[in-house]
Amino acid sequence: MRGGKVLKTYHVALGRNPIGAKEQEGDNKTPEGIYTIDYRNPKSDYHLALHISYPSAEEITRAAQRGVNAGFDIMIHGLPNGQDRIGAAHRQKDWTAGCIAVTDEEIDELYRVTPDGTTIEIRQ
Repeated sequence: MRGGKVLKTYHVALGRNPIGAKEQEGDNKTPEGIYTIDYRNPKSDYHLALHISYPSAEEITRAAQRGVNAGFDIMIHGLPNGQDRIGAAHRQKDWTAGCIAVTDEEIDELYRVTPDGTTIEIRQ
């Protein structure tokens, strides 16, 4: 978005248990809320990856109050390395452990145009 106007949208695959916000490590949910892209991983197991600033201090506290780990290492990433032939078919089911997956071509574009510190909103 720029100036409140949608510039582009992406169809994505989410965690294998996509309904509801992430609450703890291993729940296979994708976090919901406002985060930032805080670093990038060019040597990911997936075709490029943008790290999301999950969990926040508040999310860590809520998880700790329940005696669980909030989870970590949530990324926007491409397909598993060597699996690019899958292309957009990867969207037919949610398959990540809580990340947001796009095609390799889409992550190439996002990686190029999304600087660290970019605010993102994840919602269903």
